[in-house]
Parts: sequence; C-alpha cells; structure tokens
Amino acid sequence: MKLLKSAVVAASLALSLGSFSTTAVAGCHDDAGRVCVGNDQAVVNIVAHIDGALASIDTKDAAGAIQHIKEAKRAKKEMNSESNAPKIGRLSGHFHKAKKLLKKDDLAGAKDELQKAKHGFLALKF
Repeated sequence: MKLLKSAVVAASLALSLGSFSTTAVAGCHDDAGRVCVGNDQAVVNIVAHIDGALASIDTKDAAGAIQHIKEAKRAKKEMNSESNAPKIGRLSGHFHKAKKLLKKDDLAGAKDELQKAKHGFLALKF
C-alpha cells in the first residue's frame, strides 16, 4: 500500500511539474499577426521589403517606400540573435535615416541608406 501511495504521488508530481511541454503545444502566433520565423527567413523578408522600398523610390513613390520601410522594421522584430544585436540596432538606424530623407524628398539619399541597410542585413552571420 505504501508503494502504491508513493507511485501515485510521484506520478501526480511529474504531471504537475510539466512532463508535458506546454510550449510545444502553443502556437507561434501573436496578437499582431506575426508568425515566428527563423533568422534566415527574417533576413529574406527584410531584404524583400527593402527591395520593394527601392522599387518605390525608383518610381518616385515616397509613400510606398515609407510603407515598405515600416514593414521591414516589423520583419526585423522576428530576428533573435544575441551576437548580432548591436549590428541589427545599427542597421535599424538606416531605416530611420531613409524615412527622414524620404519625408524631405531626398530620394537619392534615402536610396543610399536603404542600400547600406540591405548590404548589412545580407552580411549578417547566424
């Protein structure tokens, strides 16, 4: 009887301490509609938005370029890399500069900043 009692206590303790992983069951979505992706896919998404912004600049569509920059900044939030955190922070500065330049109608300067950001994100190693 004592052995049965110990086995029941041990089993209930194991179940209550999380022998079943709740993180494996939980989905990887948040309220903002983002889906968790790997760092490599996040870079691909960021570069795609930068390319979209550059194409908008080529057609002299500053509003479209600003929208693509916003989307690139949102995609940047999916990156999770402790070793690259300072680089990612510096690369974010290019987005801010490009957005300011677009608001001042300096399309050439904004394009240059976005090219720097694109080159920097493609150079990241994970």
